[in-house]
Amino acid sequence: MSKIFIIGLPRTGTTSISVALLELGLAVAHTAFTKRTFEVADAISDSPCFSDYQQLDGLFPKAKFIYLTRDMDKWLPSITMLLEKMAAHLEPKTGRFNPILKRSFHDTFSVELPLNYHELSDCYERHQQMVYSYFEGRDNLLTIDISEQGSLLKMKQFLEMEEEGSIDFPKLNVGRNVANWKDYKHPNKISSNLAGVDHRKYFDFYYAANK
Repeated sequence: MSKIFIIGLPRTGTTSISVALLELGLAVAHTAFTKRTFEVADAISDSPCFSDYQQLDGLFPKAKFIYLTRDMDKWLPSITMLLEKMAAHLEPKTGRFNPILKRSFHDTFSVELPLNYHELSDCYERHQQMVYSYFEGRDNLLTIDISEQGSLLKMKQFLEMEEEGSIDFPKLNVGRNVANWKDYKHPNKISSNLAGVDHRKYFDFYYAANK
């Protein structure tokens, strides 16, 4: 199977789609920060996929991409809540989050994270326009809203999977809950920091793509 990258922004359903892919038998990483994680996982969501999809397309030319949309009225309060929780840890010099995660967020939401709805709406629309422009005329991008009936079935068809079973995604990571992925136990989960021959070396897309 080709690599699958979920390139919707945070709080558009990346946890729900990751869990659904696990249940369909795929090895899934929710965020990926090492070369080995990208090598082992069948599907990867969230950071840095939503910011580095063009580099990933170059590194994995047969990959399929899934862009997640969400109603703006629901996404804005949800992403605001997330960024308020994450802001201190996303500071470039003092934040404790992984450097790739910090870069991914700052590339998308700017260095001084906007927390008002107008700025966040602009970020969402700019990201969406860039995705659609990049994949225009191609057949390796699927756009879905996981809250819509039949969205899981659309994904299965796009990935050429068996269409039996549920046709809708599980509803996870809702409200102020942002840690469901860590709590979800499954043998197909892949660590974001998986060690390999390069140990825990960061996967530098720009370097690898031009090596």
